[in-house]
Amino acid sequence: MNWFFIALIGYLLLAVVAVLDKFIVSKSVRPIVYTFYSTIFMFGALAALPIIDFNFLIGIDWWWAIVSGVSFGFALWTLFLALNRGEASHINPFNGGLVTIFIFILSFVFLGENLTILQYFGISILVLASFLLSFEKSLKHDGFHLGFVWAIISALFFAISHVSAKYLYGQYDFGTAFIWTRATTGLVGLFLLLFPTVRNSFKRKEKEPKTYAKKYSLFIVISNKILSILSAILLQYAMSIGSVTIVGAMSGVQYVLMFIMIYLLTKFTPKIFKEYFTKHEIKMQILALLLVVIGSVFFVI
Repeated sequence: MNWFFIALIGYLLLAVVAVLDKFIVSKSVRPIVYTFYSTIFMFGALAALPIIDFNFLIGIDWWWAIVSGVSFGFALWTLFLALNRGEASHINPFNGGLVTIFIFILSFVFLGENLTILQYFGISILVLASFLLSFEKSLKHDGFHLGFVWAIISALFFAISHVSAKYLYGQYDFGTAFIWTRATTGLVGLFLLLFPTVRNSFKRKEKEPKTYAKKYSLFIVISNKILSILSAILLQYAMSIGSVTIVGAMSGVQYVLMFIMIYLLTKFTPKIFKEYFTKHEIKMQILALLLVVIGSVFFVI
């Protein structure tokens, strides 16, 4: 069960990444610009080629590497759009529950992965949890909103990326498959250069009073990207040696930690990070998160 503990550490890091993503797209950087910088530097994965024992892909496998990488890039973009419109404590768990469901469907159809009765039951619980998490009550929203639509699209892209990567992990060693599926994410960055908003971000802007977020934005973004890379390596490796569906379902750990971090930040440092909570919403949130955890447990017992 080494893959289980590797995935666990990956989700611990990803919880921090998710909170920082929300902070960045809501305080300092527009989603499309943040997506550009989150994807274009993925070409840097090619720098690892001279220091590892790698192989070139063969035939149609290049297509699946591109599908995996590009889907991952669009998954990030649509997730950032969702976070820009909704609260991370709702959007991320909702997105994660749907990722698990979409991964199950795609891996069953294309990879032939079969689940046990308990794992099917876990899927059902995750559907219910996702439904509860879709009711966001905040200063801007009261229920289902456009942010959840973007989260659904993002979940489908993430699932496509993970399942196509899992296929390549079955054909090549981990290093080879990981590098090509990450490097091709850079193609999304090249595509985003077509948008004036991204190109204008290169221009020097007139000096203006800086908020806390803008003052430390470069440090926050770099730190977040380092944590993101580490979490991606750990989770992709766990998927390569374990079940892609089960590793995806373990995301419940991430959302519990996220909720705790967001609640503590809101309570003690509201000027830096704040989300709107009512007593009823906290109860519903805890219930939904418990369902996510319970649903995830059914995938590993």
